[in-house]
Amino acid sequence: LNKLMKDNNLEFHDLFSCGTYVYLWKDHPLADKTEITMEELKEYPCLSFDQGSNNSFFLAEEVLSTYEYKRIIKANDRATMLNLMKGLNGYTLCSGIICENLNGSEYCAVKLSTEETMTIGYLKRKGIPLSSIGKEYLKEISKYNGQA
Repeated sequence: LNKLMKDNNLEFHDLFSCGTYVYLWKDHPLADKTEITMEELKEYPCLSFDQGSNNSFFLAEEVLSTYEYKRIIKANDRATMLNLMKGLNGYTLCSGIICENLNGSEYCAVKLSTEETMTIGYLKRKGIPLSSIGKEYLKEISKYNGQA
């Protein structure tokens, strides 16, 4: 990642770290738990965002991308992922930051029992000031610092 960023004149800015959460349908059999283990998840399909054929598994969006899942389904759009969560009791791993405006209120995030953390941040071009939209994004994402 460091080489890719250097080669493309990018810099990473760390915003905050957070725990890892299981994102699932609110009526999933594990949705009422306060914490979920990987063992409890093994019989449910893990949903992973397909990065396309030109991307390395080193650039996977999900935390624990090298974990050996019993069942994994790859999708390339949010609507499909949400339908699979509901229809197959699938799940994905995330930061715990959920936008109901995008996904609706039928989904929830439950803490995953792991020491694994996620670093939330952003990339920008070196020497180029952040755009007004970029500044607005930082203002919005900073509202979640420490809440996930």
